[in-house]
Amino acid sequence: MKAGNHTNVPEFLLLGLSEQQEHQPFLFGTFLVIYLVTLVGNMLIVLAIGSDPHLHTPMYFFLANFSLTDLCLSSTTVPRMLMNIQVHRHAIPYVECLSQVYFFLWFIGQDVFLLAVMAYDRLVAICYPLHYTSIMSPRCCILMVVISLVLAHSYSLTHTILLAQLSFCMDNVIPHFFCELLPLLKLSCSNTYANQCVLMYWGGALTLLIPLLIIVSYVRIVATIVKVPSASRKWKAFSTCGSHLSAVCLFYVSAIGVYFIPSAADSASKDKIAAVMYAVVTPMLNPFIYSLRNKDMKSAFRRFLSKRALQSPQG
Repeated sequence: MKAGNHTNVPEFLLLGLSEQQEHQPFLFGTFLVIYLVTLVGNMLIVLAIGSDPHLHTPMYFFLANFSLTDLCLSSTTVPRMLMNIQVHRHAIPYVECLSQVYFFLWFIGQDVFLLAVMAYDRLVAICYPLHYTSIMSPRCCILMVVISLVLAHSYSLTHTILLAQLSFCMDNVIPHFFCELLPLLKLSCSNTYANQCVLMYWGGALTLLIPLLIIVSYVRIVATIVKVPSASRKWKAFSTCGSHLSAVCLFYVSAIGVYFIPSAADSASKDKIAAVMYAVVTPMLNPFIYSLRNKDMKSAFRRFLSKRALQSPQG
């Protein structure tokens, strides 16, 4: 097989989550609700944090960026899937498929790096509280978000450029609900050695090195918290970390299920379910994870909604 810089297929066919026509209305309704909840929940977090001076702190600055990334991640895959179900056509043009891969990997990478940045923020807040404001300065916070964006973009762009060099000859059926990297590599009739190498090294960094850094951060956090004499202060410290730790576990358990658990040839359904979890369900759940047990966020929501209610009659 020869590597090429062109494709012989003008489009790919996305099989979706089910090929059974009787399942399509249920899937459409379910994922429409999930997407709307994701959209409203994450947008509320961004708007509430942006409009409330009490939340203009590093922790909530990172949370706003994380919510915006989750919103973009869900918007990369779900609207296209809903449109395909509605019009009963599952074809996606080659260029659009590559664009979906590019943006999906970018936002996934951004999620991963932001989770690490948020862990570092909690580490500094709990282990070095007297130096927190000087370490986590506005300039430092913006710099960390920009670095996360650049790294995530490099990850996405590298994979997309290598993917664009492959040839796709006869088989153009993707057993997935969006253009995901691994199914596309399996379809290619070119040599994918370079793609697999980049996937292994970048994947190792994102799914092994970053979680290791988060684990080390939390080991230090727990070691610091257990030394605190006050039970109420211990609970407060643990509660500020609980939401972030829940989001980390939810994301990585589903992502590792796709990329690191060996699968049989007929286990496409398992990969779809895992992808739904980390690409669709997790962005929907994160607003609840970060707001239900957070008094500051709940107060900010009430103030934001009260302002909108007072302004709406005047509008």
